[in-house]
Amino acid sequence: MAAGPKQNLLFILSDEHSPKALGCAGHPFVQTPNLDALAARGTRFTAAYTPSPICVPARAALATGRNLHAMGRYFDNADPYDGQVRSWHHALRESGHEVVSIGKLHFRGLPGDDHGFTEEKIPMHVVDGKGDLLALIRDETAPPRQGAAKMSKAAGPGESDYTRYDRDICAAAQIWLREKAKQPAEKPWCLFVSLVTPHFPLTAPPEHFYRYPPEVVGMPKLYEKTERPTHPFVRDYAAIVPYDAAVKDQATTQRMMAGYYGLVSFMDEQVGKILAALQESGLGANTRVLYSSDHGDNVGARGLWGKSVMYEEAVGVPMILAGAGVPEGATCATPVSLTDVYATVLDAVGCAEAPPPGSTSLFDIAQGLDAGRRVISEYHASGSREAAYMLRDGRWKYVRYVTYRPQLFDLAADPEELRDLAGDPAATMDETLLELKLRETLGEEVATLDAAVKARQAEILAANGGREAVMARGDLPYSPPPGVRPAWS
Repeated sequence: MAAGPKQNLLFILSDEHSPKALGCAGHPFVQTPNLDALAARGTRFTAAYTPSPICVPARAALATGRNLHAMGRYFDNADPYDGQVRSWHHALRESGHEVVSIGKLHFRGLPGDDHGFTEEKIPMHVVDGKGDLLALIRDETAPPRQGAAKMSKAAGPGESDYTRYDRDICAAAQIWLREKAKQPAEKPWCLFVSLVTPHFPLTAPPEHFYRYPPEVVGMPKLYEKTERPTHPFVRDYAAIVPYDAAVKDQATTQRMMAGYYGLVSFMDEQVGKILAALQESGLGANTRVLYSSDHGDNVGARGLWGKSVMYEEAVGVPMILAGAGVPEGATCATPVSLTDVYATVLDAVGCAEAPPPGSTSLFDIAQGLDAGRRVISEYHASGSREAAYMLRDGRWKYVRYVTYRPQLFDLAADPEELRDLAGDPAATMDETLLELKLRETLGEEVATLDAAVKARQAEILAANGGREAVMARGDLPYSPPPGVRPAWS
């Protein structure tokens, strides 16, 4: 592996940060000076993806270094990670490395669960150890999510439970770093700081919200109803998770955009404070930094808000690695995934355990050692009636559904995904080859995998009293941080 000397690793993860919402990624107006500075002294991976564009499955795959179909579990927000599949946290702790988490984990979090960390500080787990049970209802009877209307209502200047929680996470991280500098460690450590912004509610502190007035944010791409894609998977999601149905005018749309981008800048501010504490404590010279997010956000593009689809805004993630052994001021277009974090963490601190198959160190990839690789993402959660599988291979993105028509995009020629080439005679050979590569990667037919996922979801639904009991439990727009009561709809 190419990491070089064994060093500490500071891993900062945000929640729902679109890969396009970065100054260093060329965004025309978003302000992210601290992440831009991190990218300037490291490598930014321009084709980075989440294993699943929704929180709980993404975080399970991040922890284990394995894709969902390979684990046969953790498919949706009602199937949280329980520590039963080995994580990089387990690997580091068992090798004598201190590995501490601060902030959101979104695991099951029941008494007796061992997620592998040496310590979990102010962790946020799924509600009641069960999470979003409504996500288990995926057939034609799936009810529209009642909590979706809250997104537009909450958008504006102010503070929310999430901004307050992130301030607490940021403070705890600064304290940990400054205290750790006083305690020499026998082995390199890993600190995992997991922030919750820019995940909705779209309530941004005023100093950040007002950076983005209407004349700055404009309107999302393909937002007019006549411009929106008509793919049935997208229609399913928009109908079951109807965020945009409550958006009545342009002013509301722009207020929601200002809330999101304001939260991006707020999150960047917290990252800056943590990185400053790292340097001021004297630990910077012996600590590498990795930044990413669990998934992206549509931010109104195509009339969609939140995540859950396979467009770049939602399935892509920012990924930046900086420190010893990493090319400075560089970009890397090789496809990577959050599952690669497992190998990267082990490589950084010098843990000799072999990573899971398919997890490759970002240090190696940044040096061009695995340039021909491909990555996948999959979705089985709320808003979907059937599974979606995404394959990124070089310039191509191929999205395969069970019965719905596939999608195909040439991201080199069409980075905004304005032209779906599936079924285009000129792209027939490419589409056929990508289908073969996807089958090879998955190991089974998508219909077989989809049936297995739905069987597991039916078991979890039955164990929780069935459809009527889950409906009576209610809808939860987002998980509350520690000490905050759930606000059911």
